[in-house]
Amino acid sequence: MFKKILIANRGEIALRVIRTCKEMGIKSVAVYSKADEESLHVKFADEAVCIGPAASSESYLKMSNILAAAEITNADAIHPGYGFLSENAKFSKMCEEHQIKFIGASCGMINQMGDKASAKATMKAAGVPTIPGSEGILNDFEETQKLASEMGYPVMLKATAGGGGKGMRAVWKEEDLQKAWDSARQEAAAAFGNDGMYMEKLIEEPRHIEIQIVGDSFGKACHLSERDCSVQRRHQKLTEETPSPFMTDELRDKMGKAAVLAAEYIKYEGAGTVEFLVDKHRNFYFMEMNTRIQVEHPITEQVIDFDLIREQISVAAKIPISGKHYLPKLHSIECRINAEDPYNDFRPSPGKITNLNIPGGHGIRLDTHVYSGYVIPPFYDSMIAKLITTAQTREEAINKMKRALQEFVIEGVKTTIPFHLQLMDHPDYLAGNYTTKFMEEFEMK
Repeated sequence: MFKKILIANRGEIALRVIRTCKEMGIKSVAVYSKADEESLHVKFADEAVCIGPAASSESYLKMSNILAAAEITNADAIHPGYGFLSENAKFSKMCEEHQIKFIGASCGMINQMGDKASAKATMKAAGVPTIPGSEGILNDFEETQKLASEMGYPVMLKATAGGGGKGMRAVWKEEDLQKAWDSARQEAAAAFGNDGMYMEKLIEEPRHIEIQIVGDSFGKACHLSERDCSVQRRHQKLTEETPSPFMTDELRDKMGKAAVLAAEYIKYEGAGTVEFLVDKHRNFYFMEMNTRIQVEHPITEQVIDFDLIREQISVAAKIPISGKHYLPKLHSIECRINAEDPYNDFRPSPGKITNLNIPGGHGIRLDTHVYSGYVIPPFYDSMIAKLITTAQTREEAINKMKRALQEFVIEGVKTTIPFHLQLMDHPDYLAGNYTTKFMEEFEMK
């Protein structure tokens, strides 16, 4: 087992990893930018190293600084959390070259699954259902036009290096294809320096349902059930739940087997998520694989009583997984609390928290790095907390979430708490009747 783990991240996920390290008897090293000097992850780690100024590019994304911090503190492993360098193939390889264990996917695995076109080809070869579409990158508009008419509209154009919805265009009829092709390529080139496009059949009334998997270094993988992440705004998840209200036992069994097949086919090592789009007829299609821990991992932990960070660390230390598949015994919901103004198009609201009251009680979990007097910096993602409720049934979990949101007081900045309170009263959400298009119709009252 590792003696000391450096956490190459910030905020609540850094604190989350530190907690498990302490419980496992492993020393922890926090890294921080000058803007994060007063953050809780810095206070609770065994050691802390400043790695640069506020800008991510000069601190949390600066690989040489993070590796230098690992070497001067004699850390024998690095946990990247999510975001930042968690799916960076170059960083994974640099850790390996410095004999520091990267608690995440190998360089080859990240490359294989990071490019969406090659990931799709790999999954197709593994026998995992994939969305009908182009074989790899499209060569030109003529090929795109021909394929679209063969598949039938609607279709979706996607940037191969995409993420966060950049370079994506839905096309409902042939006369709109040229305009969508030109604008998607321009956006992709500006965002990623790569205008490569591929095309897929557009899935109607789609739900975004992901399967949590863990694979070990002995070629075995298991799944830990699903999470429904369909409530999204601009491709950013707002709330997640498990089990999905759309799921049946038969569908869970099929999707779980497909996710394990995917992981074992590529000999995946570590915690990861196989993401699927599920249409209104409950047909499911591979979308992408995230080779890291997810923001929403706590709801899985709650319903199966399982520490995913501990499992990540154990697998990285060459300990085999149990091999059994886990099914949810309870119902859990996560609301992402962002420092944003939901009444003003979710505009970021950094600043000082002048007053804070944290909800408590049975079945309430709060993952956060903020406190009264903490100044939310304007340089990073606006998520400041994850509020998780767990109960015997979905209805109870929703009622518990309403109560917890009412207790959750954050003054000094705007937050998304009012949005989540309205969501928990929305008839379609209460009925479990929502898709990835849900937020297009939603209006704050």
